[in-house]
Amino acid sequence: MAAKIGLFYASTTGNTEQIADQIAAMLPARISLHDIAVEGVAAMSQYSCLIMGIPTWDFGELQEDWDEHWDALAAQDLGGKRVALFGLGDQLGYGEWFQDAMGLLYQQLQTSGAEVVVTWPVEGYQFEASRALAEDGRHFVGLALDEDGQHGETEERLQTWLPQVVTAFDA
Repeated sequence: MAAKIGLFYASTTGNTEQIADQIAAMLPARISLHDIAVEGVAAMSQYSCLIMGIPTWDFGELQEDWDEHWDALAAQDLGGKRVALFGLGDQLGYGEWFQDAMGLLYQQLQTSGAEVVVTWPVEGYQFEASRALAEDGRHFVGLALDEDGQHGETEERLQTWLPQVVTAFDA
């Protein structure tokens, strides 16, 4: 039996929530949604597989709900858990900090013992810098979405990314 997936996100403008809803609709029997603004992060311990969605705000900053629960996340023992990330950012308006919050989340998860799965290629994006780049510099540490500048790419990116996530979770 395939493991249940906890999808944790926070959203100020609604974009990250909308993406979380799309992902949940693609795997309705497997995904349970958790808005950390309402629930916090404690329920992460109930899942062996997690998807986390985080938007980057302003000049590479955490969204306020993630920021509020950052210490609680740091206190989680996520050893043995597989985690896939998706981030939202604006590569044209904030190209110097594109997806920085996803990079910060990745670093936090590494400290917590999680296994982050499924990188995403940087091809097709135009940005100056990102803290979310994988070591090879050719991939992001998770799925990078830009609802401001590349909304038309989101559906195809999700349809490509999510099967990779499921495969990594079920391995």
